[in-house]
Amino acid sequence: MDKVIIAIDGQASTGKSTQAKKIALYLDYVYRDSGAYYRAITLYLLDNDIKFDINISDEILNGINIKQTYKNGQFSIYLNDNDVTNRIRGYRVSLNVSNYAKKPEIRKFVFNQLRKSGKSNSLVVDGRDIGTVVFPNANFKFFLVAEPRVRAERRHKQINDNSVKVNVVEEEIKLRDETDSKREIAPLRKAKDAFKIDVSHLTIDQVYNIILKKIKSDYIKN
Repeated sequence: MDKVIIAIDGQASTGKSTQAKKIALYLDYVYRDSGAYYRAITLYLLDNDIKFDINISDEILNGINIKQTYKNGQFSIYLNDNDVTNRIRGYRVSLNVSNYAKKPEIRKFVFNQLRKSGKSNSLVVDGRDIGTVVFPNANFKFFLVAEPRVRAERRHKQINDNSVKVNVVEEEIKLRDETDSKREIAPLRKAKDAFKIDVSHLTIDQVYNIILKKIKSDYIKN
């Protein structure tokens, strides 16, 4: 194979980004976190008091410059040259990102960013519709799922805010699942040719080994 695209899709807080980064590092591929694009855009729009229930014009979107880097095991994302790596994981963005991410003009903007990266690089990309919409012909496709409570506990650790209760996070994750799976534009669903992994009771290394074994096995077949 020349250029290779590996798509890792799945539900919120199933460790997609963690696995994608590990695989990208091992294979020396470029890593792209599609969810981080949506979070950075959400942060920008919230900071500029631009509501999700209006059309987001090209003029607004063209004023958003997002850059992702992954070097020496460290992921960073820059919004108009400002490092927002930590800010995009905050509770405020997490609570609002679904409302913005379902908008077709925002999804088109992110799709174009990802496809541009894929034209000249081998990529590992994680998200919710990478293998179904963004890169339907990806060489490898994975779909991660996990029980809502397990995901809520993982997300709660990321938020690092004791004022936010795990039960609240769990309900929001369930709502996020429903929103993602029922949206009209690029709903969350498993691609027919994606390899499904339930990560509920697996360690990070166990999931990584399953993914890597599958990639190596398919490489041999091809």
